[in-house]
Amino acid sequence: MLYPNLDVSEMFVERQAQRSAMHVRHLNEQLVRVLKTIGYDVGFQSGQGQYLVDREGARYLDLLSGFGVFAIGRNHPVLRNALKGVLDSDLPNLVQMDVSTLAGVLAERLLVHVPYLDKVFFANSGAESVEAAIKFARVATGRTGIVYCDHGYHGLTYGALSLTDDKNFRGGFEPLLPDCKVIPFNDLAALEQTLSSRQIAAFIVEPIQGKGVNMPTDEFLPGAAALCRKYGTLFVADEIQTGIGRTGRFLAVEHWNVEPDMVLLAKALSGGHVPIGVVLTRKHIFDKIFNRMDRAVVHGSTFAKNDLAMAAGIATLEVLKAEKLVENAARRGAELQLALNRMVPGYELLKEVRGKGLMIGVEFGPPKSLRLRASWNLLETANKGLFCQLITVPLFKDHKILTQVAGHGSHTIKLLPPLIINDEDCKWIETSFDSVIAASHQVPGAIWSLGKTLMDNAVRKSA
Repeated sequence: MLYPNLDVSEMFVERQAQRSAMHVRHLNEQLVRVLKTIGYDVGFQSGQGQYLVDREGARYLDLLSGFGVFAIGRNHPVLRNALKGVLDSDLPNLVQMDVSTLAGVLAERLLVHVPYLDKVFFANSGAESVEAAIKFARVATGRTGIVYCDHGYHGLTYGALSLTDDKNFRGGFEPLLPDCKVIPFNDLAALEQTLSSRQIAAFIVEPIQGKGVNMPTDEFLPGAAALCRKYGTLFVADEIQTGIGRTGRFLAVEHWNVEPDMVLLAKALSGGHVPIGVVLTRKHIFDKIFNRMDRAVVHGSTFAKNDLAMAAGIATLEVLKAEKLVENAARRGAELQLALNRMVPGYELLKEVRGKGLMIGVEFGPPKSLRLRASWNLLETANKGLFCQLITVPLFKDHKILTQVAGHGSHTIKLLPPLIINDEDCKWIETSFDSVIAASHQVPGAIWSLGKTLMDNAVRKSA
């Protein structure tokens, strides 16, 4: 039987000019409006490695990497061959009344990196992994409380959203999960005060916060782990963005020699093609959940452990090892941070460059000179954090670099490139940032004309 309308690649070519119209009609119209307003509606046609190509054939360096999922780059041949191999093999996928061979292989290979943990639970996303960790912690401890940090982000499903400290995400969706308590990031005294009630099941924390690239003090994570042990609380590291080599170590907690009770992974392990979420945990925790045969499926998910996702994870780990991408992330990240930090003394709007490996935050702040300060204040009055778009938009339009502001109202731009970037890419980033930041100090100038346009849009939106 022939299916003449099922050539998906041909369908992409035929319909790509209608992509915005289809999204306006059937999907998220507001996202289309945002992209058009800031000039990002260039119609990307292809992607390979760390590069994207638009409808005009222009090549872009991707420092967003799909919110971190393309750690090994787009369309890596090893990953593609692994997925094709699964599809060509007629494997007995998702039998349900059976156990998965490939899930066993991936679990085995993940646990090599965290020898202090024993068990693996697979899910379909980072948010699902957070949800599982909440449930596991409550059952394992017999407690209900969950502690999280301000400015943290853990996902947008109800349990995960309850641990996400951002009113822009939470607004309109309350009431959220009860017994969730927020403390300031890096505040061990506040953590101890909360844990001392002995009602807290878990402390769930990003080792480096994704929204803002906020760094822990050297004392915070080891101190938090010690306090959790003292008060019988489980220490859960949300490594959904920081894990799988992003920070120059397989896990970010390795920088501080911390061994969590649970580690949550997702994003990069997917290779960017097939979603996957993971909870790595201690056996005594796992055994409290799945403690009898009639509770063998007390928590799970229909598509978890599917063969394509498992193959994607196995292939990603193989590429990470064979191409020494963790080491590359450490080396390139250090080079980039050094180059960008050298710019700080020369630009009064540039405040700080921070991060680990290829998770880097470039923070801007109020200038001292009168002319720049007046322009900065106008932008801040219109919309807090608007200045960073005066950097990201020219980076995109003039220098073909795709990046993002690190959160709502943030003054930090986040760099989250594929771990495969090379010396040429680092030079591209350095010269582009230098050019755009220099232009942002020219008042009046083209960048501040853009600022006026963005400010007018913000004012109209608020009106």
